[in-house]
Amino acid sequence: MVEVVGAGRVPYATALAWQRSLAQARIAGRLAHDVLLLLEHPPVVTLGRTARAAHLLRADDIEVFEVERGGDVTYHGPGQLVGYPILDLAGYRRDLHWYLRTLEQALIDGLAELGVPAERRAGYTGVWTRGRKIASIGVHVKQWVTWHGFALNVTTDPAQFAGIVPCGIPGVVMTAVAREGGDASRQPGLWARAVAAVISGFERAFQVVARPADLNTLVPPDFAVRAPAPAGRP
Repeated sequence: MVEVVGAGRVPYATALAWQRSLAQARIAGRLAHDVLLLLEHPPVVTLGRTARAAHLLRADDIEVFEVERGGDVTYHGPGQLVGYPILDLAGYRRDLHWYLRTLEQALIDGLAELGVPAERRAGYTGVWTRGRKIASIGVHVKQWVTWHGFALNVTTDPAQFAGIVPCGIPGVVMTAVAREGGDASRQPGLWARAVAAVISGFERAFQVVARPADLNTLVPPDFAVRAPAPAGRP
């Protein structure tokens, strides 16, 4: 069982506080089921544990957060479906590499439902289509409970990645479902179809059943949620 929370557009600091609270509750045994947060962020840049300063080309007026996830620098913004799985891997496999490959498979399966042929690229984490990167993945695990997760470009304008070297990969070309899915991707309702496809792919890849949930009913009242401050701009 995975409880899916569709949270709409949420500031990054708020979503990060939610993740940390949910993960701590899962570690402490106060959260009965795994959770998948699905949302969208206003423009923000995040720096993972291995981020290099040179990969942040410019920040403009965008907030920058240093976070505990693996990986380098990435951008989140409108039109990007962000997923934060709070999973206890003890119920699956205590294997971080398995978890990353399974997240990739969930997105590959979901993209197939949207008519986008997707694949892995040897030596990298994430999902590509036709040589262009369409989804990024960066995770953190504590006591085998996960947070952070994936970002799928649905209608994201690839020009928004111009201020960074995405995921620290020189020369990478970013794309989005709206650019790769043919005529069907330009029809109304693409966002809702992308959400449904990702949930379906997640169910198949992780062999779980997803059900809608309300965040307010998930976070135990005695777990304080404090939004972190951005790292500031260079």
